[in-house]
Amino acid sequence: NESDEVSLAPGTRLGPYEIVAPLGAGAMGEVWRALDTKLDREVALKFLPSSFAEDPERLLRFEREAKVLASLNHTGIAGIYGLHEHDGYRFLAMELVQGEDLAERLKKGSVPFSEVIDLSRQIAEALEVAHEQGIVHRDLKPANIRITPDGKAKVLDFGLAKALELAAASGPGRDSAASPTITSLGTVAGVILGTAAYMSPEQARGKSVDRRADIFAFGCVLYEMLTGKLAFDGETISDTMAAVLTRDPDWSALPPT
Repeated sequence: NESDEVSLAPGTRLGPYEIVAPLGAGAMGEVWRALDTKLDREVALKFLPSSFAEDPERLLRFEREAKVLASLNHTGIAGIYGLHEHDGYRFLAMELVQGEDLAERLKKGSVPFSEVIDLSRQIAEALEVAHEQGIVHRDLKPANIRITPDGKAKVLDFGLAKALELAAASGPGRDSAASPTITSLGTVAGVILGTAAYMSPEQARGKSVDRRADIFAFGCVLYEMLTGKLAFDGETISDTMAAVLTRDPDWSALPPT
């Protein structure tokens, strides 16, 4: 959706934040590195689709969810600093986590067993903390796991897919492109493109999900770290979904140990 593209340049000021550089696009839309000039720290700014600005009810719903997500406090979870509006832009200020995405790390192949155990324990602890507060990630995948320079795992974008979907479902402004379900391939969710291989069967079927969806995705990530291969793969999104729904992973690809 071109109308949801963020037109910014390095040096742009949005309140206390000074835009530094683009970081890419995620499930929510565009992400930019910025400097918080008040606290003198770098942050990640995640911009909400412009359609939010025109729908007060949708914004209110998202704000409620953001408050819940901001309550998550764990060293393995990237934090939310605030939800802001400036010059017509709506954005979340979040912890900027240095390091390498697990997705980048996996391009080099499988991960050594001792490292897999260490990272997996940290990811599982982060999931457990969130689940105890009733928060499900719903988009756990290597691209949402950052390995810091000192070897710690940090889970990014916790619960944002759910927050976005709930906001999109409110009011007359509802549109399917804002819902991260199997039927939507719009900007906001773009989620499907990167996520099909980690989706639980109930998610792939468009059913409601709970913490078990995260546990399934965690299993997929664990398998990939051990083998260097996707647990479920296919030429197209549909083929990948079919694999999730009908096939087991190739267990013989796991190391004999």
